Amino acid sequence: MILVCGIVADAMIELMCARLGNLGYEYMLFDQLHYPGRYNLSWEVRENRLQGYLASPERKVDIAELTGVYARYVNYRGGPVRPGFSELERQMIDAEYQLSLMQLLDLLPCTVVNRAKASTSNDSKIYQSFLAESVGLRTPRTLVTTDPDKVRAFYELCGKRVIYKSLSSVRSIVCRLSDTDLGERLGRLRNCPTQFQEVVDGEDIRVHTVNGQVFATAIVSDVNDYRYAGRDGGSLSMRTIDIPVHIAEACGRMAQSLGLALSGIDLRRTRDNEYYCFEVNPSPGFIFYERMTGQPISEAVAHLLRGRGPLETETSCPTPEPV
Repeated sequence: MILVCGIVADAMIELMCARLGNLGYEYMLFDQLHYPGRYNLSWEVRENRLQGYLASPERKVDIAELTGVYARYVNYRGGPVRPGFSELERQMIDAEYQLSLMQLLDLLPCTVVNRAKASTSNDSKIYQSFLAESVGLRTPRTLVTTDPDKVRAFYELCGKRVIYKSLSSVRSIVCRLSDTDLGERLGRLRNCPTQFQEVVDGEDIRVHTVNGQVFATAIVSDVNDYRYAGRDGGSLSMRTIDIPVHIAEACGRMAQSLGLALSGIDLRRTRDNEYYCFEVNPSPGFIFYERMTGQPISEAVAHLLRGRGPLETETSCPTPEPV
């Protein structure tokens, strides 16, 4: 039995449910929006054994039956209205319920894509950069600071070719630093540590790793952050590519060292065929890449959750449309 945790409105949850159904793999959806309420769980550790169950409106599944879990951790909390509690108290109660689910996923002996603890590396882009270097991946020259003068010096050092972005797991739009940013606006930096990096020209490459399998996608766009090409009126195209074995192996070591069964690693390839690593996404929305290239990423994840190795997979099937 495969468990899918998230909310139905999430396109990734919709995709994985459709893919599992398409492959004929038995699964149960655990809708976090209705937990507690229509969905519930009960678990404990007794005599060093994890035991308990998860329940949906249709069925009840023993924890021991699970072969794998696909989880998307969401900030939006639903659940029943609790009269007599303030808004802050209600949020605290909901957080405790969600924590009980995340702790369970961290303790399960089966494959979990991905465990909450394994995802915490995304809270520090600097930590990820050090790790990337340790497995043999290059990283751009980087400055993290709250000092405007250091930013100005770094800007000149890099020939005025610098981008800036968030340090944490909070999604931000990558922007190019300009001369006009160095005035009064830069003063805000004292209250907000920010990451600055030297611009590396080249082709963007997203590498998805699934338990050792590597799916590489080349991206061509005329905007700084290709994820927002449509919003910014820019162009965007993708194609499946092969990357050098040593780069693919380094990406695999990176994911493995973080405990990630699934990862999305952002690289850039220069004209000199050098590969630079920017960050690792522990919960990648690979539907974006799968739909544009036809890569069977969701199928690989489904097989992993079912307990099948990459050599046992059936012929790849097309990405199912939303249901």
